[in-house]
Amino acid sequence: MNITLRVWRQAGPDVEGHMETIEVPDVSEHMSFLEMIDVVNDRLTLEGKEPIAIDSDCREGICGTCGVMINRQAHGPVRATVCQLHMRSFTDGETIDVEPWRADAFPVVKDLVVDRSAFDRIIAAGGYISAPTGSAPEAHSTPVKKADADHAFDAATCIACGACVAACPNGSAMLFTAAKVTHLGLLPQGQPERGSRVLNMINQHDEEGFGGCTNIGECTAVCPKGIPFDTISQLNRDMLGALLRGE
Repeated sequence: MNITLRVWRQAGPDVEGHMETIEVPDVSEHMSFLEMIDVVNDRLTLEGKEPIAIDSDCREGICGTCGVMINRQAHGPVRATVCQLHMRSFTDGETIDVEPWRADAFPVVKDLVVDRSAFDRIIAAGGYISAPTGSAPEAHSTPVKKADADHAFDAATCIACGACVAACPNGSAMLFTAAKVTHLGLLPQGQPERGSRVLNMINQHDEEGFGGCTNIGECTAVCPKGIPFDTISQLNRDMLGALLRGE
């Protein structure tokens, strides 16, 4: 099929960007979206033009670094990462808009590549547990309720792709922060820092310039790992508890 690609081009963080139109003929419906971009970049290189800068790594839906806005949807029309999106999701003759994540806390590096190091700093603020030295305890020595274990594992599937931020009208990263707080806070190993963790990570979230959460729910609608919305409720409960205890 033949498609028209309208892609965001920006040479650097301090340069004004623009949408560039590129005609892409003979696209196989079996191509992944990233393979289509590879073909376009090969052609641009042969023509002596600058290829499109796009970030990717695993191409297996694990790392989330390939995240971009496709037709104003985070990761595109399928609830998966961009590397798992195939061209059969589009139609012959379609015009496809491709843009980077739009958020103050995710400055554009080049074209479709953004700096998501703000997530790393939120993790560094509290995403850890105490690790006493000595031999490891027996795996079954500390019982964990199944409901807590299931909820913790659901939250732990977050891959920090940033789709929640890109989809949120407020540019909030609360779903990401809640996932990282919750998956540790529900398990026995995460109890010593539970109060300080939530307060420190929320403070860092705000310092990075992310917006506040107003419970719109767009974040969960685009999350490729299906992080549940009540994860944010768990974060709010932990935060309120820590504040009442004066931590």
